[in-house]
This record gives sequence, C-alpha cells and structure tokens, in this order.
Amino acid sequence: MNATDPATALPLGTPLSAAATRVMLLGSGELGKEVLIALQRLGVETIAVDRYDNAPGHQVAHHARTITMSDPEQLRALIEAERPLLVVPEIEAIATPVLQDLEERGVVRVIPTARAARLTMDREGIRRLAAEALGLATSPYRFCDSLAELQAAIDGSTAEGGERRPGIGYPCVVKPVMSSSGKGQSKIDGPADVQAAWDYAMAGGRVGAGRVIVEGFIDFDYEITLLTVRAIGMDGQIETHFCDPIGHVQVAGDYVESWQPHPMSSFALGRAREIAKAVTDDLGGQGLFGVELFVKGDQVWFSEVSPRPHDTGMVTMITQRQNEFELHARAILGLPVDTRLASPGASAVIYGGVDARAMVFDGVDAALRVPQTELRLFGKPESFVKRRMGVALAFDADVERARARAKQAAALVKPRAV
Repeated sequence: MNATDPATALPLGTPLSAAATRVMLLGSGELGKEVLIALQRLGVETIAVDRYDNAPGHQVAHHARTITMSDPEQLRALIEAERPLLVVPEIEAIATPVLQDLEERGVVRVIPTARAARLTMDREGIRRLAAEALGLATSPYRFCDSLAELQAAIDGSTAEGGERRPGIGYPCVVKPVMSSSGKGQSKIDGPADVQAAWDYAMAGGRVGAGRVIVEGFIDFDYEITLLTVRAIGMDGQIETHFCDPIGHVQVAGDYVESWQPHPMSSFALGRAREIAKAVTDDLGGQGLFGVELFVKGDQVWFSEVSPRPHDTGMVTMITQRQNEFELHARAILGLPVDTRLASPGASAVIYGGVDARAMVFDGVDAALRVPQTELRLFGKPESFVKRRMGVALAFDADVERARARAKQAAALVKPRAV
C-alpha cells in the first residue's frame, strides 16, 4: 500500500506486533484522548505525543512521548524513530514544515494532508485561502505585526500616493494568528481597549507570537460548528458527510456549552454546507473537520476551520450514533461513517476552579443523578481556575431541557485541591 494514497482503506493489524497499524497523535489533550480510544477500539496501535507528561491521551495510548512539537528537530527525530503509518495533528503548535517534508518524501502520511495542517495551524493561512482563493464571505480583516499596525488597521491608513485605506472600525475582534480554545482572543469596543487586546494576544499566542488578525465584528444571530467528514465511499472515492449543526456559547473566546442540533433555515443550512464543502475539498485528505460559521437570517459567513475534532463537538458523545472522535478515526482509516443524530443533546464545561497540582472532584454522584446525563473527566494532571477539566453531557428530545440538565450536572461537580 502507498502510504500517501488518500483513498485507500488501511489494513488493520494487531497492536504491538510486526503487523500493527501504528498511528501517532500530535497533541493528547481531552480531544486527542477520545480519538485514541476510538482508534484502539479498531485495533490500532497508538502513540500519544504532548508537550507535558501524563497528558490525558498519554494515559490511554500504547506509547506516550513528551516533546516540544514546535521544535523541528525534536519532531523530525520522533517521527523518524517511531515510523507511524499516519500522523494526526491535534493541536496548532506544531512544526508543520517538517510534516510537509516527511510527507513529500513518503516517510509518513499526515491527516488530512500536510498542506492542510500548515494552512489551518494559523489563522492567516486559512483566512487567505477562504476569502482570497475561494472567494467565500468572511468578516473584513487585516494582519498586524505591531501595536501601531493594529491601531492603523482599526482606524484606517493612508497608502503611498495619498489613497485612503478604510479601517476595520469598532467593535472588532483581535486574535493571535496561532492559538487554541480562544486563548489571546478579545473584543475591542473602543480606543481604550486596543493596548490591552494587543497584550492579551501576545500572551495567548503560540508559535505565531507577534502577529495578530483583527476582524470586523459581524452582527450575527448565532454561530455554529458544522462537523464535516471526508471519508471513502462505496466506489473508493472521497465523499463529504455533514453532522447536524452545533450551536454553542463562548466566553472570552472559549466554549462553555454546546448543543445539537441548532435550528436554522433550510436555505442557511444549505449555504453552510456549501461553504464547508468548498473549504474542506480544497484542504483535501480524509478525516473530520470542524467548520465554524456565523449566521444571520439566511446569510452565512465563514469564520475558521480545524482539520480535527472540535471542542464544541464533544456534545456528539451523547447525541450521535458515531461521535466526532469515532468519525475521525473511521475516516482516516478508510472505513465507512455514519453521521446520523441519535438524540438532541447538550454539553457544559466543567472548569478546574482552583490552581492545584493534585485535586479531586466532589459531587460526581449528585451530577450523575440528574436524569439522562453523563460526565467525562479528562484526567489532566494539573488544574487551573479556567482550565477545562471535564464536560457534562445530557440528552433529551427538547434541546433546551438538555441544555438545562447539562448545566445543572456540570454545576454539581466541585473540583477541590488536595
């Protein structure tokens, strides 16, 4: 089998044997942990990589490795030593040029592709692809390398020759070009907020520290995540599948609750699927993508895309016949997928609440007595006040009842330092 062939079902061997099908995850937090579990249920030998020891995925994988994934030499050495069949990026802070080089030389296949990993690991690559190459509707935006450039982008500037370039204006949103889970993201309502937003972006950025995107604020009715799956069909060709739209609430750019399905007009849903398909077709490869979109009436704007399971998609662990992690695992292995909804449902985040090196969770029994609920505690070895440590899940025929139950269960879980 050609390891770079994007449309071939993989043979599934026996883990820890010469016939093993070996898959390496770069990033082993709560999302990576669930992908690893889904892969292991299909007999895949797993290698979990993260920047710190005892990450959630380390605790369930066959092999645990700790490196700085943004360091090209460390990343190259690990992949060449382990020789996995597939490398699956699960975070942004990765030396993607190394992945491109190794894929081009036929050393490994990157999910969905090394090009997709490079473009989506920073907001500049994917925004320029969507807006400039594909011509999709997005918010107005500029990229800035300094506080002065950020202020000029908001206020407008005069180009050479005296031509006036209009500014983004207020309100607007500033994000590091590379960050995750809303880190470094803030809304600017006026001139007094610009310095603080720049400082917050610099603190929250990862590899791309020093560069930000500033976006005009869209007066949307709601935002959704449209989980989009590229998988091999009966004829051996790639087919695109869509999950029901996921609604969510964010605070300071970080998801705190989500629900599925989110109601929207058939026209807006059709347009959302067209945008998601255009972006994921261009990125190519196999796997699940989390496409973020803004919606106002029947208007839809592209926001971002992640070529991997999405944090808002944790709700699918209770709503779908195959959750987003199972869909990702199946798609990358060349297996058939099923995106059907089993029941409406919701998720609510459980935060650490304390800064602690060791902690326990009180109230788990009370939380699980809330009807039609489940919990996932991620197993992160260290807690912070605003670190996501778990999620409560609830299902119900009525989405609003499911949301209420998920939030009730989450509130009953009380992290405590020991």
